[in-house]
Amino acid sequence: MTDYIRAGSPASSTPSPADGYVGDPAVRAEWDNRYADRQQLWSGRPNGALVAEVAGLTPGRVLDVGCGEGADAVWLARGGWDVTALEVSGVALERAAGHARDAGVTVRWVHAALTAAALPPASFDLVSAQYPALLRTPHAAAERALLAAVAPGGVLLLVHHAGMDNQQADDSGCDPADYVWPSMVAALLSDDWEVEVDEQRPRVAPDGGAGAHHTDDLVLRARRLR
Repeated sequence: MTDYIRAGSPASSTPSPADGYVGDPAVRAEWDNRYADRQQLWSGRPNGALVAEVAGLTPGRVLDVGCGEGADAVWLARGGWDVTALEVSGVALERAAGHARDAGVTVRWVHAALTAAALPPASFDLVSAQYPALLRTPHAAAERALLAAVAPGGVLLLVHHAGMDNQQADDSGCDPADYVWPSMVAALLSDDWEVEVDEQRPRVAPDGGAGAHHTDDLVLRARRLR
């Protein structure tokens, strides 16, 4: 049921909140509301850690997990990558598809939760998850979905805000303990993987946009050997 939509197709094919979505409707509604509250939620520029880590990679097939308004997806497509971009918010996908059309690039948009998307297994040369809001489950479904998408020889790049994993729930009810952090993914890596980067570093943050106040990143980069 996953809905693949190419930017540049007719307007009637542009993603919408009810267009082929696969996942928890409550999660979709939450993120649609967040995006609808602002004309632009993020900076519109690619994430600094992604730019740094992808610099030495040969373009191939990439999965952009939680693509938001599409800045990373568009940047990757401009760099020669064959991009599949996944997002739960239809509002965000509409904006992302518009940015891709304006940039003259093609992106395959998937309106789904990571754990519900019918993605081809072991088929992406790069799986990029930049500050993803992936909910934890008892069986580590999101963590395993990230790993399962990477092709042999491919790279998983997971970047998150440092320090948040140790914070307490805030007044809005958001509890960091409910979400997946890089250490949880690293703990699942077997001998089939080689960890190339696992560190905290100063964040190279685009100006503006939500989350701009965070100063440090957790960066996990692992290559699937077989």
